This record gives sequence, C-alpha cells and structure tokens, in this order.
Amino acid sequence: MLTNSDLRQIEERGSSKAVVAKQLESFRKGFPWMKIVGPATPERGIQVLSDAEAQAACKYYDIASVAGRCKFVPASGAASRMFKDIFAGLSVLEGGSDIAPDSPAARLCSSIEKFAFYSEALFGAPADSPAWRKDVLSKVLGEPGLGYGSKPKGVILFHRYPSEVRTAFAEHLVEAQEYMRNQDGSCNLMVTISPEHKPLFEKALADVKEAYEKRYGVHYSIAFTFQDKATDTVAADPSGKPFRTSEGKLLFRPAGHGALIYNLNAVEQELVSIKNIDNVACERLLPVTSLYKKVLMGKALELRDRIFGYLRRFDSLEPGTDAFHMLCNEVEDFLDKVLCVQVPLARSEAERAEILRSKLDRPIRVCGMVRNEGEPGGGPFIIAGRDGSTSLQILESVQINPEASEVLSRATHFNPVDLVCCLRDYRGRKFDLLKYVDEQAGFISSKSFEGRELKALELPGLWNGSMSDWNTLFVEVPSDTFNPVKTVLDLLRPAHQ
Repeated sequence: MLTNSDLRQIEERGSSKAVVAKQLESFRKGFPWMKIVGPATPERGIQVLSDAEAQAACKYYDIASVAGRCKFVPASGAASRMFKDIFAGLSVLEGGSDIAPDSPAARLCSSIEKFAFYSEALFGAPADSPAWRKDVLSKVLGEPGLGYGSKPKGVILFHRYPSEVRTAFAEHLVEAQEYMRNQDGSCNLMVTISPEHKPLFEKALADVKEAYEKRYGVHYSIAFTFQDKATDTVAADPSGKPFRTSEGKLLFRPAGHGALIYNLNAVEQELVSIKNIDNVACERLLPVTSLYKKVLMGKALELRDRIFGYLRRFDSLEPGTDAFHMLCNEVEDFLDKVLCVQVPLARSEAERAEILRSKLDRPIRVCGMVRNEGEPGGGPFIIAGRDGSTSLQILESVQINPEASEVLSRATHFNPVDLVCCLRDYRGRKFDLLKYVDEQAGFISSKSFEGRELKALELPGLWNGSMSDWNTLFVEVPSDTFNPVKTVLDLLRPAHQ
C-alpha cells in the first residue's frame, strides 16, 4: 500500500511508517463511541460556587505556592472562517448583483463604522450603493486594504478605545498581566501560531509591548510555538486507502488542536491557563474575567494540594495497617464525590491502593463551564472508561452516539475552552502529558481536496481525549466570561463594543 516514495515522504516529515499505518487502520476501524454514564450537572459533576466560595478560591490562589505561571493561547488558525459569509457576499457583488439587505455582508457594510478596524481614510464615508459595498468588502478581505481574509484572528483589530485600538492578541496581553503575573512581575505566554504568521504576530507584539509593560508595570516573556508537522495525519479516500494528490503523493493534513498537547508538554511552568485567541472582551469586562480565572486557578491549587497530601500520606503509612485502610476509604470517597471517579473493585488491599494512587498521581485540570445558551462548544459528561472506572470528560458531538440524544437533552452546560492546568507531580517533577492521552478518542471528518472527497483524521482534542486521563474538576463560570468571535459580526456584540 505504501511505496518507497511514500516512505521517503513520511520520513521527511518526521513521521514513521508505523504511525501512518496506525492512522490508516483508524480510518478502517473508526473510533468507538464514548460510553456515557450521564451529563455532568450541578447535581453531580459541576461545582456551582457561592460568592463566599468564589472569594475563598481567589484567596487561595493569592497565597498558594506555585512553580511559575503561563498563559497558553491556541492561535494558529487563519480568520478565513470568520469571514466566510463576507467572501460569499463579495462574490455576489463581483458577479454584478447586489447583496441581500439582511445578509451578513450587508450588515458588515451598514455597521462598518462600529468595527475597530474602520477608518474613514480607508473606507470613506458610508454610502448606499453596490459599488461602495463591493469596495468595503474588498478592502476588509484583500490587498490593498486590511487583508483580513488571509490573516490570523490574533492580529485582527477587535476593540476600539478612546486612545487606542487593540488586536485579539493585545487583549490577551492585557488579560495576562491582570491574573497570570508572577511574583517577579513577569508574564509568560505561549502562543501557538502557524509559521507563516510569525512576522504578523511579532509586529503585533512590538506595536504594544513597550507601552503595556510601562503602563501595567510588567515584563512580558512571549514564546511563539508551531504545531509540529510530524503530528499531521495522512488523509484517506472514501474507501480508507491513502488519498493521493494529482501528483501521486500522500496528502497530510493538520491533525486539529489535539496536536497541541506536544506544545503544552513543552511548558516549563507549573500552573497554566488555556484560553482561545478569539475569546476576549473589552477591558470593562476584565474584572469578571480576572475574578473567575483566579477562581479556577484557586480551585486547581486547592485540588493539587489535597491530592499531594493524600499521596504523601500513602508514602508515610505502612500497608495493611488500620490507618492505611482508612486512607484508602477516604481517598475512594474523595475521588467519587469530588471528581466523579468511581474505581472498580480490587482483588486485594494492595491492588486497591495501587489503583487509588494511580488515579491521584495525574495532571490536574479545572474547566470552566457555562450554562447552555445556544453557543457551540463541547459538553461535560461522566463516562465509563475501558479500565472500569468513571471520569469527567469534555466530549464533542462527533464522539457521542446519535442514539444518545436523550442524554444530550439533559446536559445543562457546555465547555467554553476556559481551562487551568497543574502540570507537576507531588515530587515537583513535570508530568509527561503524552502518557495521559486516550488514543481511541480521535475524530474522522469528511473534507475535500482538488474537488475530491476525502476522510480526515484528527488527533484526540487538546481538552478532549488528549486530557482524558487527567484529574478533572468542572466549575460553573458566568456567561460574561465567554465572548468568542466566530464570525466578524460577533464583534458587534456588546462585549466587543
């Protein structure tokens, strides 16, 4: 199936024959549906904190010891999907017709002065004519103009202030100094980008870094990192055989955000906040954003310290003693009531202790959950794993058997990709995050290339299967903390005006 030329192509990408063969086997076999016990809800699986509990978590964050903080921002995507409807409107205008008054492209034109990227010098005064609308859309999307149709979201101007305009990336810098500052006044950010976009991000950083460091009394340390080409997955044709381009070569595609587990694994700091590049708001909402980021970090550090305490007690107690048996009971109760982890029956006390220790000694994540209000996002569920234990997981719709629609209807929250992670064990060593990935939690989707259908393989998602074997806590956060920009018209929402 794979030729010598294929093998050379695979090796040049940093991959191997075994990896590609395994990927092709996944196309043939598919991935199993997740075995859902039930949705995670405030009754079981999602913590809903009182104001006093939220303040206590913030206080814990302020006083807890931590070996460095880092904000991790996935930002590799281009904004082409953000402007999909605008491209469609421009195509209509270029064809000689006018766009419908209620179309997204027409709404952008009629509201152009409300966008942070508007300037009269570029767009001129608003006018009601197809020619003017065509000019506006052309200048938003192409060159000469803003060129936003091919730029990454991170460098698009999102928000206007009396004395400045800010890109999405700049807003993340402002956020970071508010809640991710280290004791020495530094702020670490790891931003995952596409290699071709690095000059754009470097310019966006240079435009504001000096001013922000002076304004906020902070020093930024920014690492731009790329998704490794070796993590790209081979495409398959509809029958599951390797898809070949018109030149007869194998086609490799980016494997989705699950590939970023390799980037996250390179983070040196202990406490990491993860938030997508497009989920920012105007600075007036920073107080609530910062508050609940600190809540999530405080809960993560509380959880870390409780788990570390249990592990140290396991080290200090003699197996077979009453104290050791009582500790096993306490840990089993904690795992069940706090983390929704129910472990299978063990054949001996030693096996029981080994299982409990293995469930404790894992990376930690605390995920913000927003009440369902029709926004897209993965959902929080309790699932049964292949080892017989249960756990809290974030599932995408493609991982859920369509016959489980009744379970979906009972879900109360969704995941806005607002995570906090603790990446070191109780001895202070970094976890190897690649050991905690569920390889059976990948995705297969339908795509096309050169006008032909193909099957695309995505690795287990960063906050889905890539974190499957982590200790997980879900905490409700206000909807005000979730303000994604999926389309350009989302910038007209109050949070961005």
